[in-house]
Order: sequence, then structure tokens, then C-alpha cells
Amino acid sequence: MGTDDARRSALKSLAAAAAGPLLAVAARAEAGYPDRPIRLIVPLGAASAVDVAARIVVQKMAAQLGQPFVVENIAGASGIVGTDRVAKAAPDGYTLGGFNDSIMTMVPALQARLPWDILRDFTPVSLVATVEWCLVAHPSAPWDTAQTIIQAAQAAPGRLDYGSGGIGSPQHIAMALFAAQAGIELNHVPYKGASDLANGLAGKQVPIAFQGLATVNQLVRSKRLKLLGVCTPRRLAQLPEVPTVSESGLPGFEFNSWFALMAPAGTPADVIARLNAEVRKALADPGVREQLQAQGLAPRGSSADELGAATRSQLARYAALIRKAGIKAE
Repeated sequence: MGTDDARRSALKSLAAAAAGPLLAVAARAEAGYPDRPIRLIVPLGAASAVDVAARIVVQKMAAQLGQPFVVENIAGASGIVGTDRVAKAAPDGYTLGGFNDSIMTMVPALQARLPWDILRDFTPVSLVATVEWCLVAHPSAPWDTAQTIIQAAQAAPGRLDYGSGGIGSPQHIAMALFAAQAGIELNHVPYKGASDLANGLAGKQVPIAFQGLATVNQLVRSKRLKLLGVCTPRRLAQLPEVPTVSESGLPGFEFNSWFALMAPAGTPADVIARLNAEVRKALADPGVREQLQAQGLAPRGSSADELGAATRSQLARYAALIRKAGIKAE
């Protein structure tokens, strides 16, 4: 063998040796993923709308994949801390994030400095569900419609309290939209998350709030809260007697939020594709769909690219809204 042939042979051997580990990793991801439990971090409180949806869906995914999902709630700081845990996790498909659109598209518009960037540090997996929203009040509150709330606020500008899950939370944004469209001024009382807000409403600490239906469903059923209206364009099939906010006082008002699965940036494409397929398979199951819909959640599903595009679009939309409403982070 000549010198050139020997050199080419050596280079081929080196290339094969270098490629070997990479090919082995890809093969394991394709054939063996997952081979251990998957951790799902939800940066929101237990029993929040996202937490409810996450547990319903990953229970089915666990059965499909043959590996359990361990759901970990890391609430507080508007979801920043829990989201950071996902961003800094190994990009191997064994740590995922269950995020709502507040974390993905509202918090970045409010916080000048975050330890993560939603577009740079995460890889989209799939949209999972949209959360139907509602306007609720303590049963003792004298208002029964959006119109009566608007009238009360007009009579006493800035004196009617409402609660939220925190500065820049979906509850805060929803009421900011409501107040802006109605031309009224309300007094904001922030809580540390949606579940704390629900307890505050039931405990008569604040009289009204917008909430994800999944978060307050049980409180409404037990008559600890009253449901004044839903934020959908049309009445919900499961609550035909409840008017929309639009028809009960503020024409054209709509609001919902969404829940998605995200992975750390750099997670292999074949792992993302596998997870995406399993999410869609779970959402196609009639039992899963029924459970989600009973909680006021609408099953969705999407490609990873569709979720990425929706995130970029929503980021721009909420940045404009937050600037216009003058909402400032604490």
C-alpha cells in the first residue's frame, strides 16, 4: 500500500472512530428511548390548569412509552426558577418542561433580565391544550355579570379589587385586557400563583378574578365560587347555561391560554420527534380528551415547528399589550 493510500485509510479509520459514539447515541435514542423515568418540571403550583393538564396527558404517555413520568412542581417567581431548571438540564429527553404561555410569552416581555431565553434555550415539543378561561367571584359578591362589574367599577374608579396569580400572570393580563376594553380602572391584588389566588377568592380575600376553568372547576362545583362568564367566543358545550363575558357585558372580549411541552435546547431531533408523536397519540385517545374537556381544557397538539411559530407570534403580541397597558414587573 502506498503512502497516500495508507494516509487515506488512516483518515477513514479516524473518521469512523469519531463518528462511532455519535452514531451509537443516535441509535440508542431511536431504539432505546426512553429507558428510564422522564422528569416533567411544571413551574407552577399543583392543581393549576397546566398541572392538571400535564398529569392527565403524561399519565397516558407513560403507558405508551413504558416509562413513568415524574411531575415536579417548582412554583414561584412567575415560573422563572422552575423554567431555569429545565433550561440547564441535560438535553437528553429525560427532563422536560410543562409551560404555559405566560412563562413562554408574557414573562419575557416583563422581565428585562432572565436567566434563560425562551427562543434560544428551549426546543419546542408540542402544543398540548388550550385552557378555557372564566370570570369568577365569591358567592357573596353582588355582581352576577360582566356588565354589573363594569358598572361598579365606573361608580368607584380604582376601588374594586381583583386578584391575579402575580404581576404579569395570565390572570393579570386577562383583567388588564378586560379593563382596557371596558374603559375602567381596577385595583390589582397579586397572589403567588393561580392556586393561591383560587384559595383567596374562596376565602373572600378578593371578590373577582379571571381564572383558568381547570383551576377553579371544583370550587365552582362545590359552590365556593360562582361562575359569571366564560371567555370563549361561544358558550361551552359542558356549561351551556353560563354566558360568555362577551354576551354578558363586554362585546368582543375573549381570552384563553395554552400549555405546551418544551425540552432543553440541543435535545436530539429524533427524541423530539418521538415525544411529539407520543403527545399526539395521547391526545387522540377518547379517554384523555374527555378528561381534559371535563376540566375546561381543549386538546390541541401541534408540530414542533408550529409551536415555535406560535411562541414567536405571541411574544410580539404580548410585548405590545404590556407596553400599552403599562404593566411593570415588581
